Amino acid sequence: MAKKEFKSESKRLLDLMINSIYTNRDIFLREIISNASDAIDKLCFLSLTDQNVGMTRSDFKIEVSADKDSRKLTVSDNGIGMDEADLEDNLGVIASSGSLKFKQEMDKDNNDDIDIIGQFGVGFYSAFMVAKDITVITKKYGCDKAYMWHSTGADGYTIEECDKDTVGTDIIMIMKDNTEEDNYDEYLEQYKLSSLIKKYSDYIRYPIEMEMKRSRRKEDSNDSDKPEYEEYFEKETLNSMIPIWQKPKKDVSDEEYNNFYKEKFMDYTDPLKVISTSVEGVVTYKALMFIPAKTPYNYYTKEYKKGLQLYSSGVLIMENCEDLLPEHFRFVKGVVDSPDVSLNISREMLQQDRVLKQMAKTLEKKIKNELSSMLKKDRETYEKFWSAFGSQLKYGCVSDYGVNKGELEDLLLFYSSKQKKNITLKEYVEAMKENQKYIYYVIGETVEAIDRLPVLELLKENDFDVLYLTQEVDEFCMQSLMKYADKEIKSVLNDDLGLPEDDNKETEDEKKDSEGTINFMKETLGSRVSDVVVSKKLKSYPVVLTAKGGMSFEMEKYFNAVNPDSGMKANRVLEINPNHEAVKAMMSYIDTDMPKAKAYCQILLAQAELMAGVEVENTADYTELVLSLMK
Repeated sequence: MAKKEFKSESKRLLDLMINSIYTNRDIFLREIISNASDAIDKLCFLSLTDQNVGMTRSDFKIEVSADKDSRKLTVSDNGIGMDEADLEDNLGVIASSGSLKFKQEMDKDNNDDIDIIGQFGVGFYSAFMVAKDITVITKKYGCDKAYMWHSTGADGYTIEECDKDTVGTDIIMIMKDNTEEDNYDEYLEQYKLSSLIKKYSDYIRYPIEMEMKRSRRKEDSNDSDKPEYEEYFEKETLNSMIPIWQKPKKDVSDEEYNNFYKEKFMDYTDPLKVISTSVEGVVTYKALMFIPAKTPYNYYTKEYKKGLQLYSSGVLIMENCEDLLPEHFRFVKGVVDSPDVSLNISREMLQQDRVLKQMAKTLEKKIKNELSSMLKKDRETYEKFWSAFGSQLKYGCVSDYGVNKGELEDLLLFYSSKQKKNITLKEYVEAMKENQKYIYYVIGETVEAIDRLPVLELLKENDFDVLYLTQEVDEFCMQSLMKYADKEIKSVLNDDLGLPEDDNKETEDEKKDSEGTINFMKETLGSRVSDVVVSKKLKSYPVVLTAKGGMSFEMEKYFNAVNPDSGMKANRVLEINPNHEAVKAMMSYIDTDMPKAKAYCQILLAQAELMAGVEVENTADYTELVLSLMK
């Protein structure tokens, strides 16, 4: 019997299929089982119109068996089978797909119920990643003869008649020999095979059966401390067949959803929210998504992988499809199943196309709507979500130059100084006093520390609400938002807080005194501050330090923490209260003890730096100044 060459450009093409197109050899079983499912689909479809098939849907199945001694792995189906011409066309020509041709024929008749995964006809050859010898024994429905196709790789193949009683196909793979780097024995182990089936082919619509070795107590074993056990084999169905996301919502309990989530995504707590959606139209897909109750332990590390699991007609294509989720919703877990995705030739990667983008767009909208609904109808649950993932939404407002802030701003929560709880920006604006011009915020280490800041004194006196922010991202988030509902968002350290004018304006003499104080302090402090001004914020405190320009103190601290050599520094403005006793005491020494007056001035700046949470320029000098005044 003469060996035939593959009808492709060269032997190198098969080598490319095996070594380049596929990057994960585990998927060979997925490809073989998917082909078996396609073959059953064809015969199942014919059975609807051909009574001679003599089989119903419940009769179809796929069987997997492994023989360690002969290093043989077999996948069998009772699908439509192949004749000699089919073997030549489908297995003799690399990248020729019988499944695709069948689908095209059905499409002519507008048969939308036929769902065939095999689009390129190269999946079969992935088996050569793990097998050194492949035999295909097949008998086509309606034919009397059976045929055997055999190949050991790129050197070609043979086809000859053989005996086979039933319709269908057996694919027999002889595993490669082990090497120092590669262990091919694992593909003969029941645990490995069952785990691959569960991972990639769990939702194939026909049962995938395999003989599984189990252990049980012997019937005649006594009840002693050492009972005897025996091994036995039992055929089991390894796949669940019907995905939970394909079931109507009314037929799935909360417990089933929770158990699916915990098992699928290896979490020990129930999800905070289940999001189920089905879309039909230009793009058709079903999605089942979950919002975790807690932040994953590796969420803020490089090891964390965002994305949804992507299925094509129940077959896992990608473990983490990052393109389906925007960065600000990276915490969402779930699955998406669509027959419309465009796959590359290996089915391991997606082609970037409008279908994927459209799916991502509608999924993002769905997630946002669910969060908005939770915020309005179930505030307690939303607070739990915010505690776990609120900072992610803030980062979303900052990233990509704030392009997403309009979508996310109504989902943000901030601690209110007046209400003593988290509120939305909408709730803040609705509660604003008539004479309040701005939305105020202040950054600090803790809510308690912020509440003691002297800069808040007049805002509290006017009964204006202030948002207390304690996260690293908050300053960037607020500067990205800039406005909400036409209300400008301002830091309390801003030079103009729009406070009501004080009726007790300075007299001409007081103004002259203030100018003298300011000039003295500017001369004494020099380049340590960019300006000294009379404060409109202070009442019972002598000084406060504010930042002028685009960079705040929080930004200064962040950039210097990331890069200590950056030298980033906010422009410091020292605001003084000239009526405070400490400032008056300083001025009283100008004529009698200039060194002491200068020491007072530098101490006041250091006090302002400490209250602003910035580093005192020279702590040794500051300590020496304080000690000098104690003599």
